[in-house]
Amino acid sequence: MMRVMVFVKATEATEQGMAPTPEMLAAFEAMDKFTEELVEAGVFVAAAGLKPSSAARRITFDGPRATVIDGPFAETRELIAGFSIWEVKDMDEALEWAKRCPNPMPGAQIEIWPFLEAADLGDFVSPEELAAPREGERGKLGVA
Repeated sequence: MMRVMVFVKATEATEQGMAPTPEMLAAFEAMDKFTEELVEAGVFVAAAGLKPSSAARRITFDGPRATVIDGPFAETRELIAGFSIWEVKDMDEALEWAKRCPNPMPGAQIEIWPFLEAADLGDFVSPEELAAPREGERGKLGVA
């Protein structure tokens, strides 16, 4: 099994905020139904929509110094409107699920990124550390 993060990319419309139009309400209903299918299949781990970048902050690092930049951010094509975490057997299964996803909005794009899993860290972490699971809440979601 592998975990993937599925990003719904932001659009100009999501950056303006989501009005409760009949079309948006229908899109939310379709996404809710799709999410239930993911849950029933045992694929769903977590998901959330995100507010526009005007509500976000970006932190840049230069050595030990951290600088906070307030949103909104100019490059909409580089922003995220929402995410899901799925547990699938491989990238092919993730792609099959993603192709079944209802269109979240006009011009929507979805990206699928595999998680860096414990097995991928063999060059950095000892076998003993890999074998010892994380405790508490941190251990529930994986490597982090």
